[in-house]
Amino acid sequence: MTPTLTVSDEVRALAPGFTHVAVEAHGLVNGPSTEATSTLLDDAGRRLARRLDGRSPHEDPHMAAWRDIYTAFGSKPSRTRNSAEALARRALADSGLPRINVLVDLYNAVSVARLIPVGGEDTDRIRGAMRLVRARGDEDFVTVAGGAEVVEHPDAGEVVWCDDEGVTCRRWNWRQGPRTRLTEESVSALFLLESLAPMPVADVESAGAELAELLEKFSPGARITVHAPE
Repeated sequence: MTPTLTVSDEVRALAPGFTHVAVEAHGLVNGPSTEATSTLLDDAGRRLARRLDGRSPHEDPHMAAWRDIYTAFGSKPSRTRNSAEALARRALADSGLPRINVLVDLYNAVSVARLIPVGGEDTDRIRGAMRLVRARGDEDFVTVAGGAEVVEHPDAGEVVWCDDEGVTCRRWNWRQGPRTRLTEESVSALFLLESLAPMPVADVESAGAELAELLEKFSPGARITVHAPE
């Protein structure tokens, strides 16, 4: 079943240029990172370097737009960076990008190469509809700190993704909760590619198509649907 995705009017008012593409996949095969996914991540870093041409990630117009939005809902973008900028900084560092597992490596490679925030959710762990809203401040965000499960709460007005059980990702796409993240046992997933103006809609559509092609390559026979931008 395709999870329902909705964006609240409050978020639309905050970011009228927001667009997202959803890639739905079933019958996936996940596992530890491989030499092939490691090569993809290294190549994504090189694509990023060519794209930036000597600039820092935050100087890219798309990343600058995300910084403006983070500031608008009360977050400090230099401390809590959107996921694409955070990954880009790691890609350009000597240590490079982390290797997590096959599925996460694939969407991280697309995110870095395209400078688009991309997230992956295990659809078998999503509870009800997924909603992008401005938080009240009392919602539960279950995470892990010091090896123990802890419950945090978003700031009032913070933009969060949530389902019927609680917040799944804080500060739009800054930190995903462990409950819905993709593990090596995941077989069904929903990938969200998020963009803001001035990025053309065609660019995020192209990124969604690239991710779908990679999923088909690494999980032959998987059922993959790319949903139109919203």
